[in-house]
Amino acid sequence: MEKPISLEKILFSQGFGTRRYCSDLVYADLVKVNGELAQDPEERITTDGLILNVDGKDWEYHEKAYIVFNKPVNYECSHKTTHHPSVYSLLPAPFVERGLQCVGRLDYDTTGLLLISDDGQFIHKMTTPKKNIGKVYEITTPDPITTSQIDHLLNGVVLDDDPKPCFASACKQLSENVLAMTIVEGRYHQVKRMMAAVGNHVAKLHRTQIGTYHMPSDLAEGQWRWLYADDLKQLSQSVDTLSGK
Repeated sequence: MEKPISLEKILFSQGFGTRRYCSDLVYADLVKVNGELAQDPEERITTDGLILNVDGKDWEYHEKAYIVFNKPVNYECSHKTTHHPSVYSLLPAPFVERGLQCVGRLDYDTTGLLLISDDGQFIHKMTTPKKNIGKVYEITTPDPITTSQIDHLLNGVVLDDDPKPCFASACKQLSENVLAMTIVEGRYHQVKRMMAAVGNHVAKLHRTQIGTYHMPSDLAEGQWRWLYADDLKQLSQSVDTLSGK
């Protein structure tokens, strides 16, 4: 069983503000613990299965945060943006307060599956090519995708800034102009540059899968949800066996 922690410390760890502010939330009768109104910010509470309610909103306690987010178009995966709003503006304020980071960025015009966490080891594991964790992108092109282009992607293409070829670990043609492609690396604009290198280009780009974890079909654009143990297990499993062209 988890060791009990003071309510003030729990609220602080979850991103609800400074310790003084978290105490004030309790004194203002704005915090419930598992449905019961909290009275003392120093009360020690077991965190296992803990559900907080802060200012009328339920909040699951997670020592480390792991969430999946369905990224819409025209949002940047940065806290300091240049031309577009940040994906963090679409998340609850406590996530920003506790320092969550995108687990590998998607371009502002790329949509789909985005992981966000405050666990540095998890972020490293999910982004290093050494773990061979594939990411599947659904690519829509203005011109038909040919068999020779797919063969080229699978056999490796050389990008302008690096003589080392990069490969699609798998490809599956979904329609004349739509290709599902799996890559393990995460070079700058890699998918777009790979498609350009084989004589086509990307009109739309949507990430659908990481590891064996698929974007939840009922997760709307701009929405997020917690990831649990089973989800994290799927994310860590390699996906390089996408069959067919």
